[in-house]
Amino acid sequence: MTIISAILLFGFLIFIHELGHFIFAKISNVKVLKFSLGFGPRIISKKIGETEYMISAVPLGGYVKMLGEDPEEEIDSSEKERSYKNQSVRKKASIVFAGPLFNLMTAVVIFFFAFLIGIPNLLPVIGEIMPDSPAAGAMLQKGDRITEIDGKQIKLWAEMTEIIHKSAGKPLVLKVQRNSESMVIAITPDKKRVKDIFGQEVETGLIGIKPADETIIIRESLFNSVKDAFLKTWELSALTVIGVIKLIQRIIPIETIGGPILIFQLAEKQASTGALNFFVFAAVISINLGVLNLLPIPILDGGHLMFLGIELIRKKPLSEKAIAIAHRIGIVIIIALMAFAMYNDIFRLFNGKPVP
Repeated sequence: MTIISAILLFGFLIFIHELGHFIFAKISNVKVLKFSLGFGPRIISKKIGETEYMISAVPLGGYVKMLGEDPEEEIDSSEKERSYKNQSVRKKASIVFAGPLFNLMTAVVIFFFAFLIGIPNLLPVIGEIMPDSPAAGAMLQKGDRITEIDGKQIKLWAEMTEIIHKSAGKPLVLKVQRNSESMVIAITPDKKRVKDIFGQEVETGLIGIKPADETIIIRESLFNSVKDAFLKTWELSALTVIGVIKLIQRIIPIETIGGPILIFQLAEKQASTGALNFFVFAAVISINLGVLNLLPIPILDGGHLMFLGIELIRKKPLSEKAIAIAHRIGIVIIIALMAFAMYNDIFRLFNGKPVP
């Protein structure tokens, strides 16, 4: 069932992306010839109205084919007004941007319901003490609950770690609840160099404790759920952009790039841990799909938007020959990236590397 969940997730996010293009094309009165999930030979197809709906053999994407999208396509004079290439720059840009937008809004909806239903948060209860650590030296014990740091009330593990990480080498006063007894303990976090989520070494404060598996479900109000959903989507979108920049800078190793196999493995892993984790993972993948599609690479949505921006500045579109050459370059780049991602996936499988 977890493998089926991964396949359904992949198909659903592609469907949402293409649905964005499809709906905005219809709103703009552009004729949609085909709506396909997947590339290559069709497996199932059915024509409804003027559009052929298909499931194709290669499940690594999808597409919406609009009348006049191909610059070399001949269009009957009676249908010129409904062709994509005869629309205004604003309309074409809205159709192109709608795909990534739908992916980002899908993440917002998932996060909204996650915050509304409630997300488990770790309590500041110690589950393990590292030997020869500041915590061991201060006689902290397994099961201790940290309730205050320097007079600030602590309710969640994340609140506690945020203060400790920012206090390397700085003495702290902890108020600790041990069974029915309350006590005050002085401790100074060690200065340690650790890797952040991008693999860069940063200095942080650590006292040598791990959390107990004690959580509390925090449910947000309707208004806060909406607000937090947009903020979380924005935060993860920004992290995705930063991640791409750091990949280009070679700060993040290119070996970390993953393809469909890794996505399926991660989806399977999250599905096995519960529905909430799976849907939150779906939101993260949806954000990645939306943001990466906005990269200014010809053939991606970002490449199309780049050409439309040039058209807006020049007051006329680029030549069909220039666009065709750019698209060929874009296809080569995408195929190379996909091949490299698949190589990394297969390398991980054969070397038995654990799923992140």
